[in-house]
Amino acid sequence: MARLIPEDTIDDKPMPLLDHLIELRRRLIWAAAAFMIAFFVSYYFSKQIYAFLAQPLADILQQRGGGDRRMIFTALYEAFFTYLKVALFGAAFISFPVISTQLWLFVAPGLYRSEKRAMLPFLVATPVLFTLGAALAYYFVFPFAWRFFLSFEVPSDGNGLPIQLEAKVGEYLDLVMKLVFAFGITFEMPVLLTLLAKVGIVSSKSLRKMRRYAYVGMFVVAAILAPPDVITQIGLAVPLIGLYEISIIMARLVEPKPVEDASDA
Repeated sequence: MARLIPEDTIDDKPMPLLDHLIELRRRLIWAAAAFMIAFFVSYYFSKQIYAFLAQPLADILQQRGGGDRRMIFTALYEAFFTYLKVALFGAAFISFPVISTQLWLFVAPGLYRSEKRAMLPFLVATPVLFTLGAALAYYFVFPFAWRFFLSFEVPSDGNGLPIQLEAKVGEYLDLVMKLVFAFGITFEMPVLLTLLAKVGIVSSKSLRKMRRYAYVGMFVVAAILAPPDVITQIGLAVPLIGLYEISIIMARLVEPKPVEDASDA
């Protein structure tokens, strides 16, 4: 007896184009409101957020006996715009779940139930992987990278001019944001490759065949995104290689299975 397959339906009702545009506007308003609220909250705590981002450098300077060390700004507006960037940085993190939820609420009614079930794990994994990448940059890469850069300081020995770091607040924030977003975005690789495997664009077999080239590509990406020191580049490339291997496993689990020819019983 043939097994009945549950009906795979779309829950959406037919809507005129104008109604779709109104719905889109409503979702955009909610997303924009969430971002603006998060921005003002982040700006209120911008000094604390910046202090958190600067803590890895402060810890290393403290270990090197730099009790009187400081960060500087050389333009009148630099500190103000730095705190604005901090607020935007914080708002992007805080409001992302709301924005992604509004996007999902707009798109989901047009998807089949099976498509919704397939997409939900990826929606959950996306912020988790981004946070893991950002955490790796903050807690592992920053201490090693800052220690490497500070190793080029030349202390005063009475015979020459010392070379000492006086980091600018704007330049430091730009570097931190670049690394955090670089690690966060590259950690989304399993989500991307698994989605491509699910729709049949790539397969676990093709990913295995391209493994050697992918490894080289990981180091090229790390060299482009990370600062020009070996420790930071390896700190990005090695996790990417691990994520690529995880992507192969996930692709094998979700890729379409070949249809076997039915034989007459």
